[in-house]
Amino acid sequence: MTSKYGKTAQDEVAKALHEEKHGELKSGGSGKTVTSRKQAVAIGLSKARKAGAKVPSKRGSSTSTHH
Repeated sequence: MTSKYGKTAQDEVAKALHEEKHGELKSGGSGKTVTSRKQAVAIGLSKARKAGAKVPSKRGSSTSTHH
């Protein structure tokens, strides 16, 4: 099985998931506790991006034109 993300990104996601599991992960905007695993993964990838890790671009931000 191949990995989608680099080592740094994997570490950040693992850390975020661990914090989410223990109820310690807070969302950036509101500061509320994160309860969703998907949210935790997104936060981990976001942190990895800020740290300069090689992470694919966000899915929703692709600039495709639908006619």
